[in-house]
Amino acid sequence: MTPDQKITSFKMTGHAESGPDGQDIVCAAVSALTITTVNGLERVLKKEATVTQDVANGGYLEVTYIDQGHDAQLILRVFASGLMDLQERYGEFLEVKMFY
Repeated sequence: MTPDQKITSFKMTGHAESGPDGQDIVCAAVSALTITTVNGLERVLKKEATVTQDVANGGYLEVTYIDQGHDAQLILRVFASGLMDLQERYGEFLEVKMFY
């Protein structure tokens, strides 16, 4: 990721399946990062993100955030960094693709 690339959205699909329901640490980590990111964008920056989800049919979540300001990008880059760290450690259960 280069400094001039802007993250405008992210999408989650499927399930990690790294452990039984309620004990899947990869799912828990990704969920915590995602919820914290959306809360940061909406509660801290007071900017609304568009969230589309369908948990019942494959664990789909898409978040679109139009604001390309510096603070929004900091939050989104911390999120991306956290996902990359998880992929490095748990790559068999998680694939991260970045789109700009």
